[in-house]
Amino acid sequence: MELLNLHRIVDVTLAEGPGVRCAVWTQGCSVRCPGCFNPQTWTTRGGFSLSWRDLAARVLAVEGIEGVTLLGGEPFDQVEPLGHFASAVRSAGLSVMTFTGHVLEDLPPSRLLDSTDLLVDGPFLADRPEPSRPWVGSSNQRFHFLSDRYDESIFATPNRLELRIAPDGGIELNGFATTEVLEALLEGDHR
Repeated sequence: MELLNLHRIVDVTLAEGPGVRCAVWTQGCSVRCPGCFNPQTWTTRGGFSLSWRDLAARVLAVEGIEGVTLLGGEPFDQVEPLGHFASAVRSAGLSVMTFTGHVLEDLPPSRLLDSTDLLVDGPFLADRPEPSRPWVGSSNQRFHFLSDRYDESIFATPNRLELRIAPDGGIELNGFATTEVLEALLEGDHR
């Protein structure tokens, strides 16, 4: 299978993993965590199709990034084409960070797993908020350093929230913030 069903691509971000990255959200999620930050990515309808080769070419053309982050949706629902993509960008020198709602012990061997440097696993649990580690929403989610590319020093990175306003007035938000921070932002409370 060559085609990916994608929700969104942000070519350059500081909010979706260590360093400057390209973030790729998949469309479709079999896990569907209650309280998910991206429920619009659950259905396999919508989004857009792109071959893994075209996605790799697009990402490799972005200057100044150290890696790519795969989010969802659920990346492991598209394990074959994302495995080819991850292998291609990693072979070109970029790092790969992958988020999954599954736990590592339940993931079968795959090219995607083999090509991931940093895996964040576990479902989002709204009743177990994460107060200190970046990029995750609940304390049960685990970081797995699957290569020597990253180590625990990444935990010093703060959570970031990025807001982009398009020329047509459309607003895109990415990164992680608590409900309280988002409400304060929308109410204009800029403490």
